[in-house]
Amino acid sequence: MSGSVLVTGGTGYVAGWCVAELLGRGYDVRATVRDASRGERVRRAVASVSDRTDHLEFAVADLTRDDGWEEALDGCDHVLHVASPLGADGADAQALLVPARDGTLRVLRAAAAAGVQRVVMTSAANTASPTSYTADGVTDETLWTDLDAPKLPAYRRSKTAAELAAWEFMKSYDGPMTLATILPGAVFGPVLSPDTPGSVRIISRLLAGAMPGTPRIGLEVVDVRDLADVHVRAMTAPAAAGQRFLATGEFLWMHDIARILRDGLGEDGRKVPTRKLPDLAVRVSALFDRSLREIMPSLGRRSRHSTAKAKSLLDWTPRPAEVAVLDCARSLIDHDVVGK
Repeated sequence: MSGSVLVTGGTGYVAGWCVAELLGRGYDVRATVRDASRGERVRRAVASVSDRTDHLEFAVADLTRDDGWEEALDGCDHVLHVASPLGADGADAQALLVPARDGTLRVLRAAAAAGVQRVVMTSAANTASPTSYTADGVTDETLWTDLDAPKLPAYRRSKTAAELAAWEFMKSYDGPMTLATILPGAVFGPVLSPDTPGSVRIISRLLAGAMPGTPRIGLEVVDVRDLADVHVRAMTAPAAAGQRFLATGEFLWMHDIARILRDGLGEDGRKVPTRKLPDLAVRVSALFDRSLREIMPSLGRRSRHSTAKAKSLLDWTPRPAEVAVLDCARSLIDHDVVGK
């Protein structure tokens, strides 16, 4: 492989693995950071899994500002737009929505002006989920979350709005650049450094015994390495142009994740709780813990998505969820960030 790829949000958990995957396939990579001083920290992290970090460079750019994007995209053939604001627990919807949506449009406009061939954008599986949290079943990429639905969690609303804005941009764009979007589930797997815990905080809390038990919450677990792989496949496959791809994995209840950790880690898993929390106890706790409120609609719900399109068009086969969970836990222990 050859060519130059821009990866946005280079300091992020998923972006770091995308950088490593691209380097491993022979690409030159430029990653965006908001602060130039963070670049070398990213390089050191990626160096733990890649010997080609001499082919990695950095550009300073922020989703909330126009400055820097023209320079960041200069000479790039492709873009993996991974960056997106996460916010703190209970973050205001507008605080997430505006930078996610406007930042996506900022990247797309700059990519089109630079002559980029394809942009692959990281969305989320919950942008393709039923609006009603009471319905179970398997859904695919043809479904869209209804932005007009009341009480949508802020993160879900921001990811849906950003992806919709991207596709609306492409409708009015008349040029050679194409777009594909990736819709992951719960992203686990190894971390590259102590600086990038990302979505794995729940594993860290379980290992530390920071939870009294496991709520009846289910997750579709995808390994971060497989998520990076599907991004690159969508970047290169001709059939991926103009497509959304769900990239979820096996469905696991939180209790299943706890059991995997207890059974697979031996002494390192001794603090993982084995008790199942009653739904009523979780609902009462949510009255006092704002971070629990956004997960309440998912309590007891078995939401699943089909990855048939990614498997058929991209020949994508993810790892078993157990591997993702255990490799995630072992890396957190190795980096001494359990409970932090």
